[in-house]
Amino acid sequence: MAAEAEAAREARAKVIAAEGEQRASRALKEASEVIADSPSALQLRYLQTLGSIATEKNSTIVFPIPLELFKGFLKKEE
Repeated sequence: MAAEAEAAREARAKVIAAEGEQRASRALKEASEVIADSPSALQLRYLQTLGSIATEKNSTIVFPIPLELFKGFLKKEE
């Protein structure tokens, strides 16, 4: 009887885990749709992720910035 009860508990645990995976996959799908509708949302999420990584690991993250962003600040040569 103990083996039967343990098997039943394991089966319930697998069902619960599978339901959790389904919910997580639905949430990821919805998030991807939101990000697909707004390209700036992806950039903001990227920066938020970098910030949380830096906070958790107490580190500095360096990433390249395209020089085209600074064209407005550079002196124009004639």
